[in-house]
Amino acid sequence: MYVIRKGTKADIPAVFELIKELALYEKAPEQVTNTIAMMEKDGFGSNPVYGFFVAVKEASEEIIGTAIFYYRYSTWKGKRLYLEDYIVTEAERGKGAGKLLFEKVMEQCLADGCTGMMWQVLNWNEPAIHFYEKYNAEFEDGWVNCHLQAPEIRQMLER
Repeated sequence: MYVIRKGTKADIPAVFELIKELALYEKAPEQVTNTIAMMEKDGFGSNPVYGFFVAVKEASEEIIGTAIFYYRYSTWKGKRLYLEDYIVTEAERGKGAGKLLFEKVMEQCLADGCTGMMWQVLNWNEPAIHFYEKYNAEFEDGWVNCHLQAPEIRQMLER
């Protein structure tokens, strides 16, 4: 059995290990530049920018999953919950913890008065896609993800 609860500062080291496991699964472990210290500051400092839930295995009290989210504003839709990462350790996948975590995030979305929630999934991650299809998730075509890293931003602004 699993318990889903709000994440605490003390949970961050275990959650960070899950993040690294996800990066390895997504074939991009070198992309993780975040740190435990940054997560502590950004989640529990004077201006928290994200929240999270953890899935805990009742028998061992081990954290086996997490859902990390924040809020964004859509000029078309209003306040939206953005599910940044949603991770269940490989050994526990398919046993129900993911469903409980995902539904806890949906509950948070409604409790916070959001007009909906959104997230991304890699187009090759078929298990995740099939999971989201069970919830009648809409998959968008035509949008291209864009990003700039801080060093590139600095370089462009210094020109």
